[in-house]
Amino acid sequence: MEQKKWSLQIGGRILEVETGLLAGQANGSVTVRYGDTVVLATAVMSKGASKIQGYFPLMVDFEERYYAAGKIKGSRFIKREGRPSDDAVLTGRVVDRTIRPLFNHRMRNEVQVIVTVLSIDGENDPDVISIIAASTALSISNIPWSGPVAAVRVGKGENDFILNPVNGELAESVLDLIISGTKDKINMLDASAKEVPEEEVAKAFAFGQEAITKIATFIESIAREIGKEKLAPVLLQGSPKFEAKVKEFLLSEGLAEALYDPDRNVVDEKTAAIKDKAAAYIKQNFFTGDDAELAKMNEIAGQILDEVSDEVVHKNILEKELRPDGRKLNEVRKIKCKVGLLPRTHGSALFTRGETQALTVTTLGSPGDEQVIDTMEVDMKKRYIHHYNFPPFSVGEVRPMRGPGRREVGHGALAEKALVPVLPDKETFPYTTLLVSEILSSNGSSSMASTCGSTLSLMDAGVPIKRPVSGIAMGIIVGLDDNFKVLTDIQGLEDHYGDMDFKAAGTEKGITALQMDVKLDGVTLPMLEAVLAQSKENRAEILQKMLAVISEPRKEMSQYAPRIIIMHINPEKIRNVIGTGGKIINEIIDETGVQIDIEDDGSVFITSPDAEAAKKAQEWIDNLTHEVKAGEVFNAKITRIMNFGAFAEILPGQEGLIHISELADRRVEKVEDVVKVGDIIPVKVKEIDNQGRINLSAKAVIKKA
Repeated sequence: MEQKKWSLQIGGRILEVETGLLAGQANGSVTVRYGDTVVLATAVMSKGASKIQGYFPLMVDFEERYYAAGKIKGSRFIKREGRPSDDAVLTGRVVDRTIRPLFNHRMRNEVQVIVTVLSIDGENDPDVISIIAASTALSISNIPWSGPVAAVRVGKGENDFILNPVNGELAESVLDLIISGTKDKINMLDASAKEVPEEEVAKAFAFGQEAITKIATFIESIAREIGKEKLAPVLLQGSPKFEAKVKEFLLSEGLAEALYDPDRNVVDEKTAAIKDKAAAYIKQNFFTGDDAELAKMNEIAGQILDEVSDEVVHKNILEKELRPDGRKLNEVRKIKCKVGLLPRTHGSALFTRGETQALTVTTLGSPGDEQVIDTMEVDMKKRYIHHYNFPPFSVGEVRPMRGPGRREVGHGALAEKALVPVLPDKETFPYTTLLVSEILSSNGSSSMASTCGSTLSLMDAGVPIKRPVSGIAMGIIVGLDDNFKVLTDIQGLEDHYGDMDFKAAGTEKGITALQMDVKLDGVTLPMLEAVLAQSKENRAEILQKMLAVISEPRKEMSQYAPRIIIMHINPEKIRNVIGTGGKIINEIIDETGVQIDIEDDGSVFITSPDAEAAKKAQEWIDNLTHEVKAGEVFNAKITRIMNFGAFAEILPGQEGLIHISELADRRVEKVEDVVKVGDIIPVKVKEIDNQGRINLSAKAVIKKA
């Protein structure tokens, strides 16, 4: 392909797209530059059908490269980039969630999109650029796809929204919104916010949509100019007669009725039985003796079952407002909350909503327990961490227990950022806080159950959060003419057959976190406004039930939680506490059993479950760093004898001179006549000269006595 470049001004900077230079064997390949951040996106499709059954096999990978930031991986022993960081996983999810809805769900060619960061400038994050690059690579390729899509980041200053804020602007922003979509619809949202009112969030959607339209039109023009003719995909489909017969059979066996029961297990049992009957029907009426063909027909039947179920759910909700479990459209499932379940943890809470249940446990640690984040983009520390676990028993399955996958990382990150805006600052509450949500049962929005459980668990632990946070998962059902119905608190079946999964978390003041995925090409601004308004009412309802169990953070922390004493010392005195090679600080730790963390500004944090040990360490450090003032009296230890006087240690590492004339209230001929090395005598600080030398007087104390 001939090398070409296109450019578009957006957000006060130039967005540059280049093709024909890199990765020529991919079906589609582009580099996109914004500022000095450059990403390469490639899209490749297999020629035949995948062996994977049951879903469209799309893989999206986001590859960090430390060289992009001029860095070498921090580990002394491993320098090759290995497992992707959580940030890389989250960026990959954002790209995936944007492009996936625009593929034919019956497509069975394997498609892989890989985004590799080649250069990063520290100002322009690669996430939004990666979505644009992936969209462009797919649009110019011969891979069948219904794009393009585009994305922008929206921040909010004191008065105005900011399009694609640089990192410095983002730090001051009350909103960090990534919004993606087609020229006229929005299909992905991911946001963290500092209690921004729903009305302002809706305005941010409209602000972002204008720029998305401009970028999507730009990508469309590139595709028209150099785009390849789209290939015919391998689709999972049978003959029209076969599909019509299978659909007719499924409905005759009561599939439409089987979907409607409050108990998920009953629905699963009924639909599984119908699926088994369909398999027997196909074998009896269509089997030709080819087992591979029979397996394919059964897979097609499974796809038809999904599509018929989707049609039934849509029709009943749009025409009758009839939900599968019988609830009203705006009705939240039954909620039960408990706190203080576990006797030895620092805080615990159980949040149950319908068949979804999350146990969230809080652990408080010292400032030194902060998580060190070392990625291509940033080196930083986190003092609030949320881990989310989704064991197989939560959905009644048997599968191996592995490390956290994309789901676990993504849901944990969403629950984490929902609570960050209400956490106390480090000066007020210096603890490192780790929350772990164990999903014990799942049927819809376990991430929002984790968010609600986090609020309860933090309050149970005595963490002084500013305001409680609640969360809800909303859905939408869209008709052919864009008429729609909003669903509150969607369960698993409505998530699967519905058109949108919209998660909203926040306080009574406003939104703290948002995440949205869709199953269709996108939703309109009026739809989003309606969902936001309804979610606000539902969050308030959930919050009321949470606060009925615990209305505010406990005044006292668990007896098993460590206590932290905060001290502030002169930064120049830090070396007095550390000692040569860490000798002094290690001595304090060994003697008292505490943990000590010292920051460059002179902040000292002493952590210990033993109050007496912490107090002892505090006094020790006080003595090491005490800045002596004239007039203070100490019990000093004589350390050296000189002809002209004696040196005495008044505090660890701090000596002063008692001149021979100040040793007694009489004339002293010889220093040894009054004191000897090792004696402990009371002294008063007479003065500190301009060179910092301390002059002491024993005579002044005697006279005073």
